[in-house]
Amino acid sequence: MRRLLDGLYDSAAALAALCLVGLLGMVMLSVISRLLGFNVRGVDAYAGYLMAGAGFLALAHTFKCGEHIRVTLVLNTFGSPTRRAFEIWSLVVASLLGVLLAFYSCRLAWQSLQFNDISTGNDATPLWIPQLGMAIGAVVFAIAFVDELVLELLGKRQAKISGEMLRNE
Repeated sequence: MRRLLDGLYDSAAALAALCLVGLLGMVMLSVISRLLGFNVRGVDAYAGYLMAGAGFLALAHTFKCGEHIRVTLVLNTFGSPTRRAFEIWSLVVASLLGVLLAFYSCRLAWQSLQFNDISTGNDATPLWIPQLGMAIGAVVFAIAFVDELVLELLGKRQAKISGEMLRNE
């Protein structure tokens, strides 16, 4: 099960990386088309869609790697039992919020598909397509929160600490 979940997080991160490559392509296409005097319709909208997809798809992997911002100043003042209780409380709240985000993101994409909702730009993209990246990323993020909560409850959670503090200038 652990390999399956880690593979899910890594796959979402790989999709986020592909979105970033696509974003680079859209920006380059926009710049080159302006320099050469022609217009490619919808490039700015697609760049925005890819940016949102990259952000949401990378959430779970970033969380599991310990790279999300955490406020540990207060937690470090408590003893082990109190700290664990706060960790469990925060993971329960985060799991509930993550599930809500996933539910409403999926609902938004589904409703956009049902109503044939299209973008208002000149590209007329069906909005469920870019919203799918947000929905998938939110679902994987919710799974990551529940995964961390279960690991904490079982006493198997190893909180990863970012090395960012070591890179201060």
